[in-house]
Amino acid sequence: MDFAYSGRVEELRGRLNEFMDSHVYPAETVYREQMTAAGDPHHHPQIIEDLKKEARSRGLWNLFLPDATHGGGLGVLEYAPLAEITGRSPHLAPEALNCSAPDTGNMEILHIFGTPEQKETWLHPLLEGEIRSCFSMTEPDVASSDATNIRTTITRDGGQWVITGRKWFSSGAASTRCRFSIVMGVTNPEADPHRMQSMVIVPLDTPGVVVEREPTVFGYQERGGHPQIHFDGARVPHDHLLGEEGGGFAIAQARLGPGRIHHCMRAIGAAERCLDLMIQRSKARVAFGKTLAEQGVVQEWIADARIRIEQARLLVLKTAWLIDRHGTKGARTEIAAIKVVAPEVLTWVADRAIQSFGAAGFTEDFPLAEMYSMGRWLQVADGPDEVHRRSVARTELGRLEPGAVPPPYST
Repeated sequence: MDFAYSGRVEELRGRLNEFMDSHVYPAETVYREQMTAAGDPHHHPQIIEDLKKEARSRGLWNLFLPDATHGGGLGVLEYAPLAEITGRSPHLAPEALNCSAPDTGNMEILHIFGTPEQKETWLHPLLEGEIRSCFSMTEPDVASSDATNIRTTITRDGGQWVITGRKWFSSGAASTRCRFSIVMGVTNPEADPHRMQSMVIVPLDTPGVVVEREPTVFGYQERGGHPQIHFDGARVPHDHLLGEEGGGFAIAQARLGPGRIHHCMRAIGAAERCLDLMIQRSKARVAFGKTLAEQGVVQEWIADARIRIEQARLLVLKTAWLIDRHGTKGARTEIAAIKVVAPEVLTWVADRAIQSFGAAGFTEDFPLAEMYSMGRWLQVADGPDEVHRRSVARTELGRLEPGAVPPPYST
C-alpha cells in the first residue's frame, strides 16, 4: 500500500500551491472590493477573469476532466488532492481553474450523453470558461431527496418539449453568464418510477423561464445565487433532450456520484484552512495569562481537528481509487459514506475555529462563517445525510443472512 502521490500529481500540486499563494489568496481582498463596488451580489468581477487567464497559462485548467483533450487527463484519485487545495478558497480557486460546480457535473454528463450538436453548442463554451450553467432537479413542493417525487413535467408537442413546473436551488442561475439549465422532469408518468424522468437542455432566455426569487443560504447571497425558477410552459426543440427519453434518473446518478466526491474534496481543503486559521489565532491571542494555544481545551480542538481531517481524507482517497477502478457503481457505498463524513468534519472544524476567534469569527473579516455555512449546506446538498446513511446501512444489512442469536455467555 503506497500513500505517495504520483510524480505528475506532486508536480501539479506544487504549481497549484504556488498559484494559490501568489494569486488566489491575495485576490480574496480584491474580490470583496470589486463585489462591494459593483453593489450587485451576482456581479462577475474582473479578478475572476484575471485568475482564469493566469491559471490557464499555468496549465491548471479543467483538471477534473479524465479527457486530456481540454486540459484534464487525470483520474479521480489524481484530481482529489488538487481539488482539496482549491477548497481552501472555495469562492475563487475552483472557478479560476474552471472546476466549479455545477458546471463540472454538467460538463461531465454533456460529454457522456450529449449529441455532437449539443457538445458544440453547450459543452465547448463551458470547457472554454466562456459561460456558466445550472442544474434544475430540486423542487420546492416535494421531498427531492427522493427523485421519483419530481412533479415538473416535460411533454412532447410535435417537434418540441414543453416544460412546466418549479425548481429551486438551481445554483448559479442568477448570473448573467448562466446561459442554460439541464432540467429534470417527468416525461412518462406511467413508466417504472426510475424511467419516468428525462432531462432537457433549456436556455435561460427561453420564453416561459422565469427566475421568481433568490433565497439566501444562512443569510448569504452567493454570486449566482440559488434561485427558484418557474418553467411556465417553456418550449425547447426536440433535439434538446439529453440522452434518451426515460433516462433522466440514470443520468442524475452518473452526475451526482462524481459531484459528491468533488464537494468532499473541497470540503477537506476548507477544513484545513479553518484549522490553519485556528492555530494562527490561538498562538497570537492571550487569555488569562496564557496564549489560547496553551489552553488545554484549544489543544484538544486542534488535535481532534487534525485526526478528523486525516480520517476523512483517507476515505475520500479510497473512494476516488475505487471510482477509477470500478466506476461510481463500484464505489456507491463509499461515496455515500464520504458525503456524510466530509461535511461533518468541515462544520466541526469551522465551528471550533469560529469559537477560537470569538465574535470576529462570525464576521466577513475571516472566511470561517462562510466555510461553516458551506459545510452545513453540504449536509443537505446532493442528498441529505439521512439518505446516504440509509444507503450505507442497506449495504451492510445485505452482507449477512439472518442468524441464530448466540446463547448467553457464561463461565
